[in-house]
Amino acid sequence: MLSHKQIWEAIDRLAERHELTPSGLARRAGLDPTSFNKSKRLSADGRLRWPSTESIAKVLDATGASMEQFLAFMQPASSSSGERIGERAGPSPGGAIPLLGFAQAGAGGFFDDGGFPAGHGWDVVEFPPKPSQRSGVYALEVQGESMMPLYRDGDVLIVEPGAQVRRNDRVVVRTCTGEVMAKVLLRQSPRSIELMSLNPEHPNRTLDLADVDWIARIIWASQ
Repeated sequence: MLSHKQIWEAIDRLAERHELTPSGLARRAGLDPTSFNKSKRLSADGRLRWPSTESIAKVLDATGASMEQFLAFMQPASSSSGERIGERAGPSPGGAIPLLGFAQAGAGGFFDDGGFPAGHGWDVVEFPPKPSQRSGVYALEVQGESMMPLYRDGDVLIVEPGAQVRRNDRVVVRTCTGEVMAKVLLRQSPRSIELMSLNPEHPNRTLDLADVDWIARIIWASQ
């Protein structure tokens, strides 16, 4: 059963993910800026106040988050099963984040339904503390020459799953068939996405959203 505390913590974590205060999140969703204030979570007589399903739906729409991602924010920072590697829990010791090769990323078992790192078989790489504090941040190592001249074999891309992506963002996309690619997002419609290839020798791609497993923003690259 979901608790009052879990739901409000999920809203707070969603706000943090988008570098917003709870008030800023409410404003972005078109709600009263005070809707998510701490003072609004309890009534004057101490009774629990819950956010409405309409408010949550508006927040998800405004941030581009899925219900699965919102539910993931309700989970504790670590679980006894050890399934989630990148759960929102502050920096790992020494600023270490999960690392996987591009070729391996297309195989099953390395990501959950939201595109967050999961399961076993990941390596680790050191990274500055601030980005590693973001929920689920992980690294992919470029393999081959298909992303030249921007990314070379051996470069490491730091990826933030669940982050809102915008036009001209560099992104990693995984299709439902297991193909993983790094591209530039040219356009996203309710039914499809248009991607520009980093290597001019490779064609641009248009994919139906129904064929996209997940899309994640590249926030840094070692070059």
